[in-house]
Amino acid sequence: MADFYKFLASYEVLIYIVLAIGGLFSFRWLWRSWREWRVAVFSLEREFSARRLGRSTAISVLIVLLFCAEFFLATFIIPGLPADVFVSTPTLDFISTPTGTLSPEMMTQFANLPAGTQSVANAGCVPNQIDLTFPQPGDEIRGAIELTGTVNIPNFGFYKYEVAPVGSDTWATIAAGRTVVNDGPLGRWDTTALTPGDYQLRLVVVDNQGSILPACVVPVRVVPLQ
Repeated sequence: MADFYKFLASYEVLIYIVLAIGGLFSFRWLWRSWREWRVAVFSLEREFSARRLGRSTAISVLIVLLFCAEFFLATFIIPGLPADVFVSTPTLDFISTPTGTLSPEMMTQFANLPAGTQSVANAGCVPNQIDLTFPQPGDEIRGAIELTGTVNIPNFGFYKYEVAPVGSDTWATIAAGRTVVNDGPLGRWDTTALTPGDYQLRLVVVDNQGSILPACVVPVRVVPLQ
């Protein structure tokens, strides 16, 4: 059903155009059938004209009903649907990634990447909109931690937080969420399986149209458990 609603919303104008063209032909057919039925004299002629009139009437009524259904759904139903109906998130699994633990495959990729140099400042963070308040840039973290921050933008869709070794573009999604957060917990991150070293932690927010906003990136250092 979500795919059906997305189809109606995405192709609303095209659907109206197709229905309008179909309506022109069907009403033209209806008009001609009605005229033929009116001027028909013989009973057999009137019978055939009545059949054509019935078919043209049925087609015209169907097009009108489809037009009304599209208008009703696009105007009253679709705007009230949850934002995540229209957000495509094929790389995220909100059920299987709630623990904040990276998969073994991503751990293997991280282990094979060369170490980079840690940056000392965050980038792309916007206070009160897209911001990480914990950890802070340069923080040393160990074990399992709870990330805190803010994700609050107009037309909010969802957020996710990811990690990558410093100097790498290989980002691994840790977890994600669908609710607005104001200076509160964003989710859990278990760092115990990571090789100690410097990493980038980024917070990514997507609006309800699927547009990805600039990420808030924070450099951190993972240290071993004592």
